[in-house]
Amino acid sequence: MTQPLLKIENVSKRFTRMPGLAERLVGRLTGGGKPVVVHALSDVSFDVARGEVVGIVGESGCGKSTLGRVVSGIYAPSDGRVVLDGKPVAHERGGNVEKLTTRVQMIHQDPFASLNPRMKVGETVAEGPRHHGIIPRGEVQARVRALIEKVGLEGAYADRLPHQFSGGQRQRIAIARALAMDPELLVLDEAVASLDVSIQAQVLNLFMELRRDLGLTALFISHDLSVVRHVCDRVAIMYLGRLVELAPADVLYSDPKHPYTRALFASVPTVGSGKREFEAIKGEIPSPINPPPGCAFHPRCPLAGPRCRVEVPKLAGAGASRTVACHLNDGGVELKDKAA
Repeated sequence: MTQPLLKIENVSKRFTRMPGLAERLVGRLTGGGKPVVVHALSDVSFDVARGEVVGIVGESGCGKSTLGRVVSGIYAPSDGRVVLDGKPVAHERGGNVEKLTTRVQMIHQDPFASLNPRMKVGETVAEGPRHHGIIPRGEVQARVRALIEKVGLEGAYADRLPHQFSGGQRQRIAIARALAMDPELLVLDEAVASLDVSIQAQVLNLFMELRRDLGLTALFISHDLSVVRHVCDRVAIMYLGRLVELAPADVLYSDPKHPYTRALFASVPTVGSGKREFEAIKGEIPSPINPPPGCAFHPRCPLAGPRCRVEVPKLAGAGASRTVACHLNDGGVELKDKAA
């Protein structure tokens, strides 16, 4: 087997918020006022092969965007490590995150906020490679215009400001800025979520063309299951900061194994001739400040047994190319609805 391009090894990420003055004063009377710890990621591990696109899916608050920021080096992991081609992506020194590579680039959700409104878009695209010496100075302008044309815009647009572009055009410019750094891995964090549906299709088609032409490797973070199925080779399902299922897209969509994956798919309305009842996932996602013991999904799971409430399930194989973190997978839980 070839060495994976990206290795995410037992990554956890915790955020600590110190209480404000009012909270500390109240805390003296109530016994509270202590630092609040948010468990955003818990022991996440998987690999990404070169040229592969892996989708990250889950409800809001599941940790998928935090994972994207850890992989891209914006955050350093609290535990574990992220390795790109054998080298760490980032580490924390003196309370500050130091990114160790430019080979991972992130495309953010909001194209209106991710571009500097006072910089011409050509300067925005050129800033990174010029600073890091990726492109010889004499070739920067030609390279910038070529990249802008590669994402479907006119090279002359390099002299315009961001407010002169639509949302879809701005996202194309954000893609050109990422490509200017010659990345080995792209992290797309809900990159089309804020765009109109017709513009989403255009940007997704552009991404597929660039993937084919450049052999891109990517993490594709999205809440849109239909988009993920169309774009990704494998799909990782996350719940409350944990990876609960990982499988090739066609396998996962045809036969989801984890109860949360099944519930997630059942909660998506579909259009078609076949009759299917829409079922929203019951209950609320627990707080990452105080996650439940055992399996994080057990308070909402219709199949949960006693073991699910006390023991965290580990990712284990469930057939070819699939891993699932569920006690049902190892035969250690008796189904509640067995009679059904």
